[in-house]
Amino acid sequence: MKYSILIQWSETDGVYVASLPEWGKYARTHGETYEQALENAKEVLEDLIYGYEQTGKPLPEPRTLQVA
Repeated sequence: MKYSILIQWSETDGVYVASLPEWGKYARTHGETYEQALENAKEVLEDLIYGYEQTGKPLPEPRTLQVA
């Protein structure tokens, strides 16, 4: 499945913040570099999917971008 990862610079924290929108407002991680934030987000995503599957909870629907 394809899930969204949104990476933004946080002036307040001085780090890149990676959010996983389909998983709720608290599904976030960060990194000192863009690449580190992306890798951390991938790990969090894997953990979320694993946790949901282990508990039998349905996975959220991925958001898709429709480009005409």
